[in-house]
Amino acid sequence: MNTLQSLVQRHKAGSQIGIYAVCSAHPLVIDAAILQAQNDNSVLLIEATSNQVDQFGGYTGMTPVDFRNFVLAKAKHYDFPSTNVIFGGDHLGPNRWQHLPAEEAMQKSEDLIAAYVSAGFKKIHLDCSMACADDVSPLSDEIVAQRAARLAVVAESTAIATFGSSDLVYVIGTEVPVPGGAAETLNTVDVTSPQAATKTIETHRNAFESFNIGHIWPRVIGLVVQPGVEFDHIGVIDYCSEKANLLSKVVDDYPQMVFEAHSTDYQTQQAYNELVRDHFAILKVGPALTFAMREALFNLCEIEAEIIPKAHCSNLRELIETRMCEAPEHWQKYYHGSESEQRFSRCFSFSDRMRYYWPDDVINQAQATLFRNLSRVDIPLPLLSQYMPMQFQHVREGLISLEPNSLVLDTIRQVLRAYSKACSEQIVVEV
Repeated sequence: MNTLQSLVQRHKAGSQIGIYAVCSAHPLVIDAAILQAQNDNSVLLIEATSNQVDQFGGYTGMTPVDFRNFVLAKAKHYDFPSTNVIFGGDHLGPNRWQHLPAEEAMQKSEDLIAAYVSAGFKKIHLDCSMACADDVSPLSDEIVAQRAARLAVVAESTAIATFGSSDLVYVIGTEVPVPGGAAETLNTVDVTSPQAATKTIETHRNAFESFNIGHIWPRVIGLVVQPGVEFDHIGVIDYCSEKANLLSKVVDDYPQMVFEAHSTDYQTQQAYNELVRDHFAILKVGPALTFAMREALFNLCEIEAEIIPKAHCSNLRELIETRMCEAPEHWQKYYHGSESEQRFSRCFSFSDRMRYYWPDDVINQAQATLFRNLSRVDIPLPLLSQYMPMQFQHVREGLISLEPNSLVLDTIRQVLRAYSKACSEQIVVEV
């Protein structure tokens, strides 16, 4: 039994315990996540999404093995045990290749799964819910399940060929809307019906049997559903336990399984606590982390403008706006309205499409200039109080330093602390 299976069993036995998954590839977010897990004496679940990291590099330029090596190098830097890092793959399937015929897309998906598993990723989200170029949309539950089972066969055979055995765990199902937040303004979202959740489970179980991998079904630990949480560009739909009451009971009939909740970014502490209590024991967070990082960096830009001569300023905020306008492919399908409304969204939207632009070399150089400028001076405490009041308190209490890097990491950790508190109990690593 691996660590995640053990956690699920403890939750099923009545323990108020969960785990959050950090879904980001940004170095500062990874740093903050490691520091939080180190503080909590906990394991750290880090997940790469199929559009971030794939066999061709994804938008980060990293393959699965690159991503794993990148994270483990960070862990080593902080003396965080590599055995306490769990790697997961999110939305693994034909997501990146929906424009291709289904068979071609599935072949690329098989290669994707093999690359993740051979790199040492242990938690695999099988998501074949998206229609391909020659599919009739929407796909039936049966087709989705059969494609997921096909990928599970590849995952198992790759694990056995690479490591001699398989201790992979799987998550099935998908949420609506698409990953990363809704593209349109939302007033409400429908909670997945208990009947739909049960059908997803049973069709996948039948598909696993038909592909002769029924023996791995006990390692299917999670089902992705819509518990009624979502965010759009300017708003958040909060979790309502009463609306999800019937859905939460579905996993009572499946002893190895809990729910995995996506798009939980920007919820309240009470919502996170209730989600874990209601068996949504795997909480995914992504855009909220880079959103918090962006807030911190832009606040540092404001401080920089007050104390550094304009000719020497980083111009980080202006440069990233310019870069987003020069290469709009990551946001133009999502941000609508007038030019001023689009400009607002590029900067402040909760969906945080800006996260796709941080790997840019020019932007990285500007961030380095910002940090260098503010490391060479003493940031005046009144300015810190003005622009980063929480970090001001933490500096005054001696919890963090006045260095810009430390201020950004602490801002990101504000988000992670809420998840950590909800998933409260210590997670013991199984060896």
